[in-house]
Amino acid sequence: MKFRLNKTVAAVSSSALLLMAVPAVGIASASGAATKPTFVIGYEGPLSGANAQLGINMKWGVELAIQEANATGMLPFKVQAAWFDDQGSGTLSPAAAQKAVATKNLVAVVGPAFSGATKSAEPFYQAAKIATVSPSATAAGLTTGKKNNNFMRVVYGDDVQGQADASLLVTKKHAKTLEVIGDGSFYGSGLAQVVAIDAQKLGAKVTQVTYAESSSCPPGTASPTQYSALATQIKTSNPDAVFYGGYYCDFGLLLGALNSAGYKGAVMSGDGSESSSLISGTSPSSAANGVFLSAAGGSSGGNFTGALEKAFLKISGGVTSGKALYAPQAFDSVSIILAALAHVNIKAPISKIRASLIPQLHKTTLKGVTGTIAFQSDGNLVGAGKGQIDYYQVQGGKIVQFGHN
Repeated sequence: MKFRLNKTVAAVSSSALLLMAVPAVGIASASGAATKPTFVIGYEGPLSGANAQLGINMKWGVELAIQEANATGMLPFKVQAAWFDDQGSGTLSPAAAQKAVATKNLVAVVGPAFSGATKSAEPFYQAAKIATVSPSATAAGLTTGKKNNNFMRVVYGDDVQGQADASLLVTKKHAKTLEVIGDGSFYGSGLAQVVAIDAQKLGAKVTQVTYAESSSCPPGTASPTQYSALATQIKTSNPDAVFYGGYYCDFGLLLGALNSAGYKGAVMSGDGSESSSLISGTSPSSAANGVFLSAAGGSSGGNFTGALEKAFLKISGGVTSGKALYAPQAFDSVSIILAALAHVNIKAPISKIRASLIPQLHKTTLKGVTGTIAFQSDGNLVGAGKGQIDYYQVQGGKIVQFGHN
């Protein structure tokens, strides 16, 4: 463990969470006299509803990180999780955030997972001086112009992802005409806007459309016919490529409608659609074949390996980390919170612990599963703007990574 002035560095091995030497405050002696306090780390994200699988992936990552941390016995405290389901909705997230704020001994939150939910929930976390570390909320507006932000994220933002998506379609797939669709959400339309701007800079002729996400997706009653008119318009205009900014439920409906309409051009979406549920939710499922997807990784991407992967498989019921988008990022979100928490005064009142975690997180560097994590003042990763975006394609009913920007 190496220390630099005002920087705390932690490392994660392939077998366990290895935390740095921690202050002696509150640690029991070898004879086991003192009792360690228990702190709560919350997770806010979709655990039900149409986009639940992305949220469940992250829940698994949180569970693994807490399990590994408690197993080491190296921390001067114990940790437990609390779950706050917001269905990825900006309407429901304020209530989830208020429940988190009111939770006894809660010191920080992993999430919120979705950008729109984050935008609505953050005022409550900010007022309570609670640090939130998101594995996946990528909207650029969450960090723009912020200083000493209580919101931080371990992935690169949509400004990076959108540029990479435009580059794939225009530069590598040679699309000269592009239809860009936003779902009307803070995340989806925000990403679509970046793709449109960058595609135009690369010389493509771009048509932008906003098509509101389906209210039928959450209860599972949606039908591809809801996108028939849009698909027919796309077939008629016949752009070289289509980009969809939104989530996998609606994207699957669009793919089914495009298949029925006979559209043959390239189709792509971002990390909100990068889920195996996209394939199962597309009718017929073969309509998803050939689709391009992207996901904003950490500083170098990465999944679990060795003993960590074995432990993850037990938690996930056999789903590998490579197929559980953002589970490793959720793991790293917990890990950097714990690394920072180990260096604050844990004997202080919970309100002071919460408040002190924010500046401590901005001083902490983690050598995590997804790469080296350190936060800028605005909450973005250090090096934002040069981040890795992974590319995927649906091939034979499976999502296969084939490269990165």
